[in-house]
Amino acid sequence: MKAAPGSALWLLGHELRLAWYNSAVSGGKRRPGIASIIVWIVGWTAMHALAYALLHGLGKHPVDRALLGMLAGLVLLVLSTFMLSGALKACTLALFERGDLDLLLSSPLPSRSIFAVRLLGVAASSAVLFLFLFTPFAHVALFMGWPGWLAIYPTIAALAIVIACAAMLLTLALVRVFGARRTRVLAQVLAAVAGALLFLLSQSFNLIFRGDDRALAQSARGLIEHGPLAPGSPLWLPGRAALGEPVPLLVLAALALAAYALTVARTHRFFVKGLQQAAGIGHVAPRPAGAVRFRFRRSLFDTVVVKEWRLIARDPHLISQVLLQVVYLVPLLFLILRSGDAAGPAIGAGLTLLCSSLTASLAWIVISAEDAPDLLLSAPAAMRTIRLAKLAAATMLPLLVVALPLLWMIVHGPLAGLMVAFTVSGAVLSAGLIVLWVGRPAPRSNFKARGKENFLSSMLELAATLSWGGLAWSLVSLATAPADWVLVAAAGALAGAAITLGLAWLFRRERA
Repeated sequence: MKAAPGSALWLLGHELRLAWYNSAVSGGKRRPGIASIIVWIVGWTAMHALAYALLHGLGKHPVDRALLGMLAGLVLLVLSTFMLSGALKACTLALFERGDLDLLLSSPLPSRSIFAVRLLGVAASSAVLFLFLFTPFAHVALFMGWPGWLAIYPTIAALAIVIACAAMLLTLALVRVFGARRTRVLAQVLAAVAGALLFLLSQSFNLIFRGDDRALAQSARGLIEHGPLAPGSPLWLPGRAALGEPVPLLVLAALALAAYALTVARTHRFFVKGLQQAAGIGHVAPRPAGAVRFRFRRSLFDTVVVKEWRLIARDPHLISQVLLQVVYLVPLLFLILRSGDAAGPAIGAGLTLLCSSLTASLAWIVISAEDAPDLLLSAPAAMRTIRLAKLAAATMLPLLVVALPLLWMIVHGPLAGLMVAFTVSGAVLSAGLIVLWVGRPAPRSNFKARGKENFLSSMLELAATLSWGGLAWSLVSLATAPADWVLVAAAGALAGAAITLGLAWLFRRERA
């Protein structure tokens, strides 16, 4: 039975079809290929096997129901941070990227229905991946005689609705405060931070207790026994609902319905106003009065570097995707700056790995995703200078980010700090050179899929990153506690880094 054209149900079907075309399963096609279907079926079967193994062990060793509810609530709390990240991205897409809302709002359809359906679409897109991952536990539990676990379905759906409402309210609030143009960037940045929120929270305990396991255990015990983490805390309500407890499930469902109704009722008019603001963000600024003046005070090298930095700063999608890697640097930087001792092997390896990964992403954006390669080739400028400037633009930013912590480490532990500075510099330079030599031209919109399009470059980047990270760990270990096997590991890591660069040079692409 088909829904009547123009009805909310008909519009919802349209939203779900668009979500299907944008999904990883469909790959932008109405009917996915056989290979994609096989991969997803095998993955879902593997999830059922994993669920059976875990629940079979749980059946042999029963766990207290209150503790099980807390564990399920913790899993859902982790899930909610990633849901929030996806919902913020979906809200940005709905308001700024799709470009179909002005057409819908000019149709006879009521704006309330359009906003209500679009909000459901955001919730559905946020929930589908987690339904894929966690519903196998409901199926296996039903097979094992625990039908209450089927509540995983409504629990994830209700949680997705609540988080979608929060994300839409946050996006519209940003539009009210900062305007549509700035909100487009801020929402992308917040989505990246939300995805790393759990990691940052986990690292905050290390920053507070600084490795004091006894103080951490006492604090956690106090929070669990008498604080907000007690078994009866509302924080664990989603976990208890997922296990089939009727009262928590009804409370969560009522909360989702109330949040959805209030969001639609109170904000759909401002949603229209936000769309009107978003419609004007692409307008070109008026030409300034007076004659056009050209200023060329920089050298060619400096001009190319500044140009690349400006292009990155103007692209909110790239900012959000690259920022996620920078976020993971924050806990390491705090650990380094708060500590008065020399850097440990783990900190040195972590800095090296993250700087290498960040450089590889920036180098792909600057070198491989050049928007006008033909224009550069036809320009009356030396291509060698342009390539060196692009390489510098990609490598200077990560080095600037870690300059202060590296200086701090060198002051407090000269030998270990110099070792980390060497590995970070080598990893950054290697990552940039690999992209320069074996990278392939690609549009910037393919940033997330860059690894699939150039398998050789991805493998070489991974090998170089791991080699330099292992070398950092080995050299810092040698500086603090010399050992023969660590010296052998350092030599092997250095050889791996050199071989990787040699392979990249051998397989380099010929450029005009």
